Amino acid sequence: MANVTFKIWRGDKQAGDFQEYQTDVSEGMVVLDAVHRIQADHANDLACRWNCKAGKCGSCSAEVNGTPKLMCMTRLSDLDLNEAITIEPMRAFPLIKDLVTDVSHNYRVKQKIKPFQPRKPDNEDGSWNMQQQDVERVQEFRKCIECFLCQDVCHVLRDHHKHEDFIGPRFFVYTAALEMHPLDEADRLEDLKETQGVGYCNITKCCTKVCPENITITDNAIIPLKERVVDEYYDPIKKIVKTLFSIGKPKNKS
Repeated sequence: MANVTFKIWRGDKQAGDFQEYQTDVSEGMVVLDAVHRIQADHANDLACRWNCKAGKCGSCSAEVNGTPKLMCMTRLSDLDLNEAITIEPMRAFPLIKDLVTDVSHNYRVKQKIKPFQPRKPDNEDGSWNMQQQDVERVQEFRKCIECFLCQDVCHVLRDHHKHEDFIGPRFFVYTAALEMHPLDEADRLEDLKETQGVGYCNITKCCTKVCPENITITDNAIIPLKERVVDEYYDPIKKIVKTLFSIGKPKNKS
């Protein structure tokens, strides 16, 4: 048993500051346990979002010592308990109260992405022919728990506030799961280029580092999407071929 100091952000969108609390912690506790103990003993009105406490719902996202983390998966034994532990809300989203932010922007973004559009069945019985490697490729992306830690750590959203121009790592993962699906035939490349801001990502891999599900966001999702956009819109050979095939075609009459 040890007595540890926590500095927790208290306030709303108008004003706020860190408040210091001391509480006893024991072996095996995670940051969320400490927050609950502080709620019970010192701050009954402390706002904190959580649900499963098993690292699968993504609800308890916050910044612990300045790093986006799931509080339920951050063991106190992995932190320096001789120093005050700071806990604050995610910075990339509007603050509601204390540790709770408004992440509804993310759900609005998701609604704008073209949904799954399956191609016609390959066989008369309504089934499709697929390679196992193509099926397995998108399984990694389905592990996402929508904790939005990748969104929070991304400098395009966190520092430059490009929320209206950049969908962020979470939704590049979602788009990749659709684009790379062996049955999907929807074209999302123009959206990625024009309205979803894939070009803003400069591949720092900070999103990959904070992902609690260990999804290789940058290498397996974002870079392949960038490559597809480049191939479609910036490949000089493809441009020449398109130009050659367009020569001589009759123009549409109004």
